Amino acid sequence: MSFISQTMTRRLLPVLLLGGSAALLTGCVVAPAYPAYGGEVVAGDVYAPMAPPPLINEVIPVAPSPAYVWIGGSWGWGGGRYNWRPGRWAMPPRPGYGWHEGGWNHGPGGWHHGGGHWGPRR
Repeated sequence: MSFISQTMTRRLLPVLLLGGSAALLTGCVVAPAYPAYGGEVVAGDVYAPMAPPPLINEVIPVAPSPAYVWIGGSWGWGGGRYNWRPGRWAMPPRPGYGWHEGGWNHGPGGWHHGGGHWGPRR
């Protein structure tokens, strides 16, 4: 082996080992197959002093699989103003369950948001 080859090998070997290790570690992601039963509830018991803006029309992308359910976007209240939370696809927590939309209702304390939740299909 020539001096140039030896020098290149010494410099390249750590780079190749580091790059190979990084490539192997990028595939190490563990995610649950299903969300927890009784899963997410979106922003319940929130009061706002004014009515929410009209809903934004969303373009619904193709579902990741036929088992997924579309959860439409909604207005949340925080920081003294309404903030849009875009819709998303989600996997029901178990067969026979569906997403029940929340919504804003006017009452004595202002506008109250009842959060969406997973529940038996109606």
